[in-house]
Amino acid sequence: MTNLVEIRDLHFSYGDRPILSGLRMDFPRGKVIAVMGGSGSGKTTILRLIGGQIAAQSGSVLVDGKPVDPRDMRQMYAMRRRMGMLFQHGALFTDLTVFENVAFPLREHTALPEDMIRDLVLMKLQAVGLRNAANLKPSEISGGMARRVALARAIALDPQIIMYDEPFAGLDPISMGVTANLIRELNDALGSTSILVSHDVHETFVIADYVYFLSQGKIVAHGTPQQMQESTDPYVKQFVHAEADGPVPFHYAGKSLAEDLGVGGRA
Repeated sequence: MTNLVEIRDLHFSYGDRPILSGLRMDFPRGKVIAVMGGSGSGKTTILRLIGGQIAAQSGSVLVDGKPVDPRDMRQMYAMRRRMGMLFQHGALFTDLTVFENVAFPLREHTALPEDMIRDLVLMKLQAVGLRNAANLKPSEISGGMARRVALARAIALDPQIIMYDEPFAGLDPISMGVTANLIRELNDALGSTSILVSHDVHETFVIADYVYFLSQGKIVAHGTPQQMQESTDPYVKQFVHAEADGPVPFHYAGKSLAEDLGVGGRA
């Protein structure tokens, strides 16, 4: 099985603050790969590196064997035509209708006639169950529906890579299930590679083929959802089973309460 995206020995920092360290990750064609971990672990930064929004200090990101280089705008523009992105909370254009939101990437990246764009948009909206909402504004539909519109926009160009940044955030249980099923079904129908950044264990484990766990910018575990469910690694175990304390402590690191109060002993 070939990899569509490969990350090798990657290091990235914001100024003096390291974010990712020594990453090595593979994203095979046709698979749903999840990147999981707590807030601030560097998950979304990986999506930004693959999309060429930022550049690593060292190491490489390859898409279909070609290096991602944000300095080469011509190559990046062509590469992004093969990528779809579902932003956290959808990021729809609020002044445009549902139809116009999904049509946007088709008009931006192709020279297709309007009648063909119309047919393609309606087909994408049909795929997410919202064809009859085409003329509504984002403010006139629910949050779950807005996320599905954003998904239709992400797949408008039939991308080889679809990246999802916290696609389940803020959704009710029904909308979570609908969105998860759509991610899996659309990935299989398009034959694409889906990269799913999330901290929602249940929905992610149902649809993912493989999972990477990040902690403090490093891969601490990886494997199938079943392997991660059964893992005895302290961090993975705490995360998967929502344990309050463990490698990720309840208390922020620093002085003890006793020291702050100026009394002996430890709190």
